[in-house]
Amino acid sequence: MDNPLVTAHDGAVPLQEGFRGQRLASVPRPLVAEALRRPITGRLLVTDAGYYPDAADHRMNRPRGTPEVVLIVCASGSGWARVGSGTHRVGAWQALVIPRGVAHEYGADERNPWTIWWAHLMGSDVSKLAECMEATTERPVVPVRSIGRAVALFDEIVTAIERDQSPVRLLGAAGTAWKLLTQISVDRVLPEPGDPLQRAMSHLAERLDGKVTVPELARLVGVSPSHLSTLFRRATGGGVLAHHTALRMARARQLLDTTGASVTEIASELGFDDAFYFSRVFRKHHGMSPSSFRRRHEGYQDADAAFEM
Repeated sequence: MDNPLVTAHDGAVPLQEGFRGQRLASVPRPLVAEALRRPITGRLLVTDAGYYPDAADHRMNRPRGTPEVVLIVCASGSGWARVGSGTHRVGAWQALVIPRGVAHEYGADERNPWTIWWAHLMGSDVSKLAECMEATTERPVVPVRSIGRAVALFDEIVTAIERDQSPVRLLGAAGTAWKLLTQISVDRVLPEPGDPLQRAMSHLAERLDGKVTVPELARLVGVSPSHLSTLFRRATGGGVLAHHTALRMARARQLLDTTGASVTEIASELGFDDAFYFSRVFRKHHGMSPSSFRRRHEGYQDADAAFEM
């Protein structure tokens, strides 16, 4: 664990007597073993977590690594890390992810010591979550765009384990940790305000009633069509036009659920000249016709029946 107040295990060498205002929470190892045998915490378990504010002179050296994945989020200040054979700077709004079993050493910057939240994680899905964050031994530092949200989630994790280490508390901490890791992953992919991808997505959202070509959109946001397509594939898993169609289908669902507009009227509002073609696209996305979607709870019985294709 990352506790500088106790004797280090597994070759760890902690250097520091503690930090004013720090928080520490640790799960006894027999309870860790039990939790890893349960269905959910066997997939993701927080074994230790804490908070070190203004951690001057903080340093940790583990020549043999740890059996857990170590996650450190730097809220302010800065630090450094040697992971495997590489040395990395860790700044504010960044996370350090250290795989299990990898030799490492890290510490606070001498002039501007970091404030960090940290956790040790075990379970069958931890490595997969780290991959989603695009963290590797060679590149263990990843950005944390929503630092306020990350800190709030960390605080929830630490608070849960501080209260007790009952199965329900560990389950709650696991759920929060899952949210934390996936949020960091999502923030890495989704665009920041003002960048080409964000502007392209905003433009598509405003043009649900018309056709948009990839070259036209690329010129509008100042990138090449191929680069824009790459950005969309990375962020959405599909291309530009697939994303635009998904937005139009989301609007179609909203209109079907909240208005009495006919399928023909909805198709026209979304820029489809042919209501039958609109229905085919809708069925491809939803596995049912617009009329069936509208009637899935109680529905309407009207002229839309013509589009039950």
